[in-house]
Amino acid sequence: MANESTNGDTDTSRIRQWRSIVTLIVFFFTNIVVLFPFHIPLYIPRLICHAIEDALSSMRLIRPREIHSQNGRDGDDNGKKKPFVRFNFPMNFVTAPLAADLFLLAIGAIGRDEVRGGTLGANSISPIDIMAFFLTLAYIAISIDASGLIRYLAFKVLQWGGDVGHRLFFYLYAFFFGLTAFIGNDPIILSGTAFLAYMTRVSSNIVHPRAWIHTQFAVANIASAILVSSNPTNLVLAGAFHIKFIKYTANVIVPVVATAVVLFPFLLYIVFANESLIPYSIKMHELPADIRGKKPINPNIPNARGKDQELENDLANDESGQLLSLEEIMNPFLDKGGAAFGAVIMAVTLITLLGINAAASKTGEHPVFWVTLPGAFVMFCWDIAFGWIHRKDTRDIARKGRQDIETVRAERAIREEGATGGVSGQDSVPMFGSFDLGLNQTYSPETQTEEPSRAPSRKSKAANADDDEPGLTPTVSNNPPQGLMITMPNEANEKTPETDFQRNPSPERPLAHAPEPQTLTSLVAELWVWLQETFPTAMTVLSHLPYALVPFAFAMFVLVQALVTKGWVPVFAYGWDHWVNKTGTVGAVGGMGFVSVILCNFAGTNIGTTILLCRIIQSWQDIHHQNGTPISDRTFWATVYSMALGVNYGAFSAAFSASLAGLLWRDILARKHIRVHRLDFARVNLPIIAISMTVGCVVLVGQVYIVRGTHPYDQK
Repeated sequence: MANESTNGDTDTSRIRQWRSIVTLIVFFFTNIVVLFPFHIPLYIPRLICHAIEDALSSMRLIRPREIHSQNGRDGDDNGKKKPFVRFNFPMNFVTAPLAADLFLLAIGAIGRDEVRGGTLGANSISPIDIMAFFLTLAYIAISIDASGLIRYLAFKVLQWGGDVGHRLFFYLYAFFFGLTAFIGNDPIILSGTAFLAYMTRVSSNIVHPRAWIHTQFAVANIASAILVSSNPTNLVLAGAFHIKFIKYTANVIVPVVATAVVLFPFLLYIVFANESLIPYSIKMHELPADIRGKKPINPNIPNARGKDQELENDLANDESGQLLSLEEIMNPFLDKGGAAFGAVIMAVTLITLLGINAAASKTGEHPVFWVTLPGAFVMFCWDIAFGWIHRKDTRDIARKGRQDIETVRAERAIREEGATGGVSGQDSVPMFGSFDLGLNQTYSPETQTEEPSRAPSRKSKAANADDDEPGLTPTVSNNPPQGLMITMPNEANEKTPETDFQRNPSPERPLAHAPEPQTLTSLVAELWVWLQETFPTAMTVLSHLPYALVPFAFAMFVLVQALVTKGWVPVFAYGWDHWVNKTGTVGAVGGMGFVSVILCNFAGTNIGTTILLCRIIQSWQDIHHQNGTPISDRTFWATVYSMALGVNYGAFSAAFSASLAGLLWRDILARKHIRVHRLDFARVNLPIIAISMTVGCVVLVGQVYIVRGTHPYDQK
């Protein structure tokens, strides 16, 4: 219970100091950068770059640099080398808050207290505890996803729904809602989004997947409000106001379920009331009997699908490409042992977590990750043991798939080279120029990012970033979720004949060039490939953990703590107090719901919004504590739980960056050749978020008037 004042400082006179003004400006511009990321070009003298590269290569840390490089990269149109080398430094949701913190430290606007409060914790919010809890629980959830359970259950739902479009839409709606409430929205985004992309592609009369993908994204974020463990925003909120996990669920489940019930017919009959979006009868392509009888291959194994994996991007939407997509959803892989074990571990972990949290008043509070960490460790040991037992089979599958991919690429390169040479009749230089042009015409940017030989580095991903959202690269996911597969670059990393052949399909290359010397980077790459092929499930899960959440959350905690110490949070709290005094409980619910949704788009995702609003409400508590005028129980909890609805629902509002799940969702769809632009995202979500927040807030108002009184909230 939130029955104690935070005893914070409510002095607002400090906002006149220049450091306070700079802090607010930096916070504002940081959130603008998160919303509109970009790259800062850095020009480094070529001599310095070459000296560094030569020094690193002499220590055998990296491969020796190539003396003869392409003009397109190192020179101008005349073939002359440029004196400077350009590097693009990304300014996005990870780097912008970190840069802001460093800047404020440099000018003395923040110091030890702000950094300590933003990392170790302050006012009942412990960032380290929250991040450890979320990452460890995410490992269990993503491991369940990697077992194929979500894709398999979605396939069963597809079978139950049959060819009746409205019935299938309802089944998938209920399926995503129920599963998200149990394991959180990230695994649902990972596998569910890819499943819907494939399903809509292989249907002959679903013209556009808009209805299915937006509904899935909305319902996943609605359901994530039910359990504290489903979203890190819920954990921040529960910790800030000492809310027992079971009491949190009891107070939000009625508004959330009511939202889901009312939203479904609204989506089906108003927002997406179009036969081309949700047909009455869905016509699916049939999967041939020979493919239906094939044994599903574990998609976590690198290159497991072999040539099919390579051909899928080439064929895209033609008949062969649809057949490959159909195989993905109609013949899914399921690790029954891993799925069952993971479900048991998740259930035991959540039940234990609820029990210990409920008994905290008697036994004392303990960090919540004390429960999730052992569960994640047991799940990790299972994944490692399972991979080691089946290492021979997985290595054979990976080796065969890699050979198939190299063969397909070699044949394609020979065809392209022959066709280009026959048309141009010129020497090799124009021929290779035409070859590059042909590749650009054949593959889309998202297709190029799916090449199994790409390096999963931030630099390479930034170079291939979407022009519509430059610099935004969700790092919780590196590969298409349907395979949950990450493949390390074979070029310049593996010292195998196949690798050299892949870098240049010409069969003469292995004979003309001696093997390159071993370097630290090549050894690390070879180790990574070995780990992937030996422990495919464990490495897949580790690669999909939301690591980017950690620096982002810590940096945002520090920024908000700076606003607290500089007097801005008390200013906002006084403004909120005036609003509540004029509008009462109904105004508190409506105002907090509206503000939280808006701030999700402009205050550093829903996580940054939750941190800021929790501090504001805590300061609001302090104002009333110092004035001796307690807040009513009804108004206080109405404010808190309307914020819980707003920060969860706000993920599907106006911008992808309203949540990290939104960035992941957009990235997955781009890999599946489905482009969702900013304006389309906001336009489609506007009626959805409007009806969702309206229903949720109306039900919440009725609930608090029934179960809450007007007595002071801090009295037992």
